[in-house]
Amino acid sequence: MKVLIVDDEPLARDELHYLVERNPQVTEIFEAEGVVSAQQVVNKEHPDLMFLDIQLTDGSGMALAESLKSQPNHPYIVFATAYDQYALDAFDADAIDYLLKPFSQQRVNDAIERVGKLVKPARSAPDVQRQQDNPRLSLTNDERTIILQKDSILYLQTQDGVTSVWAKGGHRVISKQPLTNLLKQLDPAQFTRIHRSFAVNLDMVSELEPSFNHTYELTLKDGSKVPVSRSYVTSVKQALGMQ
Repeated sequence: MKVLIVDDEPLARDELHYLVERNPQVTEIFEAEGVVSAQQVVNKEHPDLMFLDIQLTDGSGMALAESLKSQPNHPYIVFATAYDQYALDAFDADAIDYLLKPFSQQRVNDAIERVGKLVKPARSAPDVQRQQDNPRLSLTNDERTIILQKDSILYLQTQDGVTSVWAKGGHRVISKQPLTNLLKQLDPAQFTRIHRSFAVNLDMVSELEPSFNHTYELTLKDGSKVPVSRSYVTSVKQALGMQ
């Protein structure tokens, strides 16, 4: 399932992204900060589900939802907001659900489950398991396909629509495949998201230390430094066996 998160607050997008990507039905996650950028993503990527805030910097999420109703194959809408007074208007706009901040994993999963019953899954669970069990990762870039051994990967970084995969020996492979898609092919017991832009091979981590503003930083076995955002600190500590 393709999911679009629309919120003009980066931290709110980051936190919701973390909860959404933990759901196994989700195959791709896109983000937009306002009405205009959200419409562009809808036109280009055709998401199945949109988590939509109501008050956005460049317009109204409610008005966007109303406008999408007339478009063919529009995404299902789940309003995700701090305001409870718009609930009735939301369902008039054909919203599937209405989530209030702060979000819980269970409520996000419930919303995805509702939409999942309405759309065809993009990939079956056995296919996902086979991809995760494969020791090799295929990375496409234009007309080239580069094969990496998963155990050699240090970390992955996404920036400006491009994903960089860093491997041992300073080897870097660039791919147009979204980070979320690549993570679906990696064993979640070994690879985990640590930031909206970074994922890391846990077997390559040698040190975790505090950074500024309640964030952390990981040091990898080759000396690389990668950031851990606030939304991921707890899950990263758990993955590393820390309490």
